[in-house]
Amino acid sequence: MQTKKAFWNCIFLVVVFGLTIYGIFHGQDLEKMMSAIKNTDIRWILAAIFLVLFFIWGESIIIWYMMRSFQVHLKKRICFLFSSVGFFFSCITPSATGGQPMQIYYMKKEKIPIPFATVILMIITITYKLVLVIVGIGIPIFARGFMNEYLVEILPVFYLGLLLNVFCISFMTLLVFHPVLAEKIILKCMYWMERLHILKHKETRILKFQNSMQIYRETAAYLKEHKQVIVYVIFITFMQRFALFTVTYMVYLAFGMSGTNIWDIIFLQAVISISVDMLPLPGGMGISESLFLKIFSPVFQSVTLPAMVVSRGLSYYSQLLISALFTVVAQIYYTIKKNKRIENQTGGYK
Repeated sequence: MQTKKAFWNCIFLVVVFGLTIYGIFHGQDLEKMMSAIKNTDIRWILAAIFLVLFFIWGESIIIWYMMRSFQVHLKKRICFLFSSVGFFFSCITPSATGGQPMQIYYMKKEKIPIPFATVILMIITITYKLVLVIVGIGIPIFARGFMNEYLVEILPVFYLGLLLNVFCISFMTLLVFHPVLAEKIILKCMYWMERLHILKHKETRILKFQNSMQIYRETAAYLKEHKQVIVYVIFITFMQRFALFTVTYMVYLAFGMSGTNIWDIIFLQAVISISVDMLPLPGGMGISESLFLKIFSPVFQSVTLPAMVVSRGLSYYSQLLISALFTVVAQIYYTIKKNKRIENQTGGYK
């Protein structure tokens, strides 16, 4: 089932990618664009790749830290595999919805209970989006000049993205820190799915769910009592998010440009993330490229198109490739581990 879903997600990704390529490059001087890209300074490109790796590694440290705070001791390299799996499936699914289910799938292989893993990953998602919301609210309050200079044309998309992120983290926070309400909501959904004949009524399913919710409640209670865990996670998430936003500044330097403040470039990239994060497109594909061409044209001027290609190639496509590589590593690792376990159980005979 997971393989079939991944297949259709990849097909959807390829279709959206094809439409994006056509929409962006149709009628453009591709030879001139490639010439500009070839002249970039490779040192800044390598620095940008390092920032992408730091971005993926940052989540693995958060997973490792939160697991340890609950006395679940995992190796950092295993947490890095969990992080890579999450980013890969987030990159290829609409609104990044596929990342967490696949992380939970692999966490189960380490005997981590689903409710426990769910709460931890929800906390990570909340803090991940919280950074966007803080930046998104801060810009209209503290940077009106910045908005008037760069964002006038895309303000409706920006505010829509901000509103959707606020709604999402509000709902998820309610579920995490009010588990009784979460249980009522999920039981109600199960009831209506049974009424609509989507699910068959099974007492065992309800009992199993209620038992799982006990772990969920204990995890949520722990987080309420240990707020320093959340503070630490938010701190790392800010570093992680801003590392990825800084990739575009590395691209700016790679093209040998100067004159624009580093923070203007970082916050412009943050605006794109805020605007597209909740849209039902894998990696915000298509809309991210269009927004880049609009709001970065005063920054990159004549090389805006090649800069967009390099920036997106690094911040999204290299992230996709790196996380895909380690997702394959994760699959191989757990396949080997499973085979060894079977051999030990059967005394070497299958």
